[in-house]
Amino acid sequence: MAFTLPNLPYAHEALEPHIDAQTMQIHHGKHHQAYVDNLNKAIAGTEHEGKSLEELVASAGSISPAVRNNGGGHWNHSFFWEILSPNGGTPSGELSDAINSTFGSLEELKAKVNAAGATRFGSGWAWIIVKDGKLEVTSTPNQDNPLMDVAEVKGTPILGMDVWEHAYYLKYQNKRPDYLTAIWNVINWDKVAEHFKAAQ
Repeated sequence: MAFTLPNLPYAHEALEPHIDAQTMQIHHGKHHQAYVDNLNKAIAGTEHEGKSLEELVASAGSISPAVRNNGGGHWNHSFFWEILSPNGGTPSGELSDAINSTFGSLEELKAKVNAAGATRFGSGWAWIIVKDGKLEVTSTPNQDNPLMDVAEVKGTPILGMDVWEHAYYLKYQNKRPDYLTAIWNVINWDKVAEHFKAAQ
């Protein structure tokens, strides 16, 4: 079964003004589609054909760069679209308690994630993960993620911020920190809480 591009769970313009419709159209319809197409090409006729995306990502260190990069790109973006929502909101319940006990406050957590995203050289991702039952903030280069065997800090992602320029350049140009501040307005905390519960 070839991999396919998942539909967005909202309209392209739904995250305005924080993420503009044109960025969403290009990011989802062109960039993510390219990862899917290139992943399918890279695994065609190899022993990786028929493996799940999770299996490919987990063995990133022993697969070709094309499968690692495009498989990571497909996994990361599929995850990213799900944790965004026009309804925003704030964390509650067990997730809120874990954030407060680990970081002191939601504002402190945001500051840590923003710093991880802003200081990631070149392209990459900032993450909140569950590692050994605890919340932790980390970042990865390119299309790597914390599920990969090559990750510096391994864990289960519950939130990921895309800091590739294609995620923000049309609206924010070179001001990555402004994008990182704005994106908190469209975080789907219910989905993050689901990931948190599953990772426990």
